[in-house]
Amino acid sequence: MPLAAQDQLPPAPYAYRQLDDPALEAKAQGLMETLRCLKCQSQSIADSDAPMAGDMRHQVRTRIAAGEQPEAIRAWLIERYGDYVSYAPQNKPIMWPLFAAPLVILLLAALLLRGRFRKGSKSEASE
Repeated sequence: MPLAAQDQLPPAPYAYRQLDDPALEAKAQGLMETLRCLKCQSQSIADSDAPMAGDMRHQVRTRIAAGEQPEAIRAWLIERYGDYVSYAPQNKPIMWPLFAAPLVILLLAALLLRGRFRKGSKSEASE
Protein backbone atom coordinates (compact mmCIF):
# COMPACT_ATOMS: atom_id res chain seq x y z
CA MET A 1 0.00 0.00 0.00
CA PRO A 2 2.71 2.60 0.80
CA LEU A 3 4.32 2.12 -2.63
CA ALA A 4 1.01 2.63 -4.40
CA ALA A 5 0.45 5.81 -2.39
CA GLN A 6 3.74 7.27 -3.62
CA ASP A 7 2.57 7.12 -7.24
CA GLN A 8 -0.43 9.26 -6.30
CA LEU A 9 1.72 12.17 -5.11
CA PRO A 10 1.83 15.21 -7.40
CA PRO A 11 5.07 15.63 -9.39
CA ALA A 12 7.82 17.84 -8.05
CA PRO A 13 7.51 21.48 -9.21
CA TYR A 14 10.44 21.39 -11.64
CA ALA A 15 9.82 17.87 -12.89
CA TYR A 16 8.00 19.10 -15.98
CA ARG A 17 8.54 22.86 -15.81
CA GLN A 18 11.66 24.54 -17.17
CA LEU A 19 13.71 27.17 -15.40
CA ASP A 20 12.92 30.79 -16.32
CA ASP A 21 16.55 31.60 -17.23
CA PRO A 22 17.39 29.99 -20.62
CA ALA A 23 21.11 29.74 -19.79
CA LEU A 24 20.42 27.87 -16.55
CA GLU A 25 17.88 25.63 -18.29
CA ALA A 26 20.45 24.80 -20.97
CA LYS A 27 22.94 23.79 -18.24
CA ALA A 28 20.30 21.67 -16.53
CA GLN A 29 19.21 20.07 -19.82
CA GLY A 30 22.81 19.26 -20.72
CA LEU A 31 23.31 17.52 -17.38
CA MET A 32 19.97 15.70 -17.47
CA GLU A 33 20.81 14.17 -20.86
CA THR A 34 23.90 12.54 -19.35
CA LEU A 35 22.07 10.98 -16.39
CA ARG A 36 20.34 7.63 -16.64
CA CYS A 37 16.81 7.01 -15.37
CA LEU A 38 17.17 4.29 -12.76
CA LYS A 39 13.71 2.93 -13.40
CA CYS A 40 13.74 2.94 -17.23
CA GLN A 41 17.49 2.18 -17.58
CA SER A 42 17.53 2.88 -21.30
CA GLN A 43 16.52 6.54 -21.18
CA SER A 44 18.06 9.66 -19.77
CA ILE A 45 16.15 11.51 -17.09
CA ALA A 46 15.48 14.22 -19.67
CA ASP A 47 13.51 11.74 -21.83
CA SER A 48 11.88 9.56 -19.19
CA ASP A 49 8.34 9.96 -17.88
CA ALA A 50 8.98 7.87 -14.75
CA PRO A 51 8.15 9.62 -11.46
CA MET A 52 11.69 8.99 -10.21
CA ALA A 53 13.14 10.72 -13.30
CA GLY A 54 10.83 13.67 -12.63
CA ASP A 55 12.15 13.92 -9.08
CA MET A 56 15.73 13.77 -10.39
CA ARG A 57 14.97 16.52 -12.95
CA HIS A 58 13.53 18.62 -10.12
CA GLN A 59 16.70 18.10 -8.06
CA VAL A 60 18.93 19.03 -11.00
CA ARG A 61 16.97 22.18 -11.86
CA THR A 62 16.70 23.28 -8.23
CA ARG A 63 20.43 22.87 -7.65
CA ILE A 64 21.34 24.59 -10.95
CA ALA A 65 19.05 27.51 -10.00
CA ALA A 66 20.81 27.69 -6.62
CA GLY A 67 24.13 28.16 -8.42
CA GLU A 68 25.61 24.70 -8.05
CA GLN A 69 27.89 23.47 -10.85
CA PRO A 70 26.74 20.52 -13.02
CA GLU A 71 29.74 18.36 -12.07
CA ALA A 72 29.00 18.86 -8.37
CA ILE A 73 25.40 17.79 -8.98
CA ARG A 74 26.60 14.74 -10.95
CA ALA A 75 28.93 13.83 -8.07
CA TRP A 76 26.08 14.16 -5.59
CA LEU A 77 23.79 11.95 -7.71
CA ILE A 78 26.54 9.34 -8.16
CA GLU A 79 27.14 9.34 -4.40
CA ARG A 80 23.42 8.94 -3.80
CA TYR A 81 22.49 6.42 -6.53
CA GLY A 82 25.81 4.86 -7.55
CA ASP A 83 27.94 4.97 -10.72
CA TYR A 84 25.14 3.49 -12.83
CA VAL A 85 23.23 6.79 -12.82
CA SER A 86 25.82 8.42 -15.08
CA TYR A 87 26.25 7.61 -18.76
CA ALA A 88 29.88 8.74 -18.40
CA PRO A 89 31.42 6.24 -15.96
CA GLN A 90 34.30 7.38 -13.82
CA ASN A 91 37.70 5.84 -14.36
CA LYS A 92 38.38 3.89 -11.15
CA PRO A 93 40.98 1.19 -10.45
CA ILE A 94 38.25 -1.40 -9.99
CA MET A 95 37.26 -0.92 -13.65
CA TRP A 96 40.63 -2.02 -15.11
CA PRO A 97 39.85 -5.77 -14.96
CA LEU A 98 36.79 -5.11 -17.11
CA PHE A 99 38.97 -3.58 -19.81
CA ALA A 100 41.83 -6.07 -19.43
CA ALA A 101 39.73 -9.27 -19.42
CA PRO A 102 38.89 -9.27 -23.16
CA LEU A 103 42.56 -8.75 -24.03
CA VAL A 104 43.64 -11.61 -21.76
CA ILE A 105 41.00 -13.91 -23.26
CA LEU A 106 42.11 -13.04 -26.81
CA LEU A 107 45.75 -13.66 -25.88
CA LEU A 108 44.92 -17.06 -24.35
CA ALA A 109 42.86 -18.01 -27.39
CA ALA A 110 45.72 -17.04 -29.71
CA LEU A 111 48.18 -19.12 -27.67
CA LEU A 112 45.86 -22.13 -27.69
CA LEU A 113 45.27 -21.89 -31.44
CA ARG A 114 48.97 -21.42 -32.11
CA GLY A 115 49.79 -24.56 -30.14
CA ARG A 116 47.07 -26.51 -31.91
CA PHE A 117 48.28 -25.46 -35.36
CA ARG A 118 51.88 -26.31 -34.46
CA LYS A 119 50.91 -29.84 -33.44
CA GLY A 120 48.98 -30.25 -36.68
CA SER A 121 51.86 -29.07 -38.88
CA LYS A 122 54.43 -31.23 -36.98
CA SER A 123 52.35 -34.38 -37.43
CA GLU A 124 51.88 -33.64 -41.15
CA ALA A 125 55.62 -33.03 -41.63
CA SER A 126 56.57 -36.34 -39.96
CA GLU A 127 54.28 -38.34 -42.25
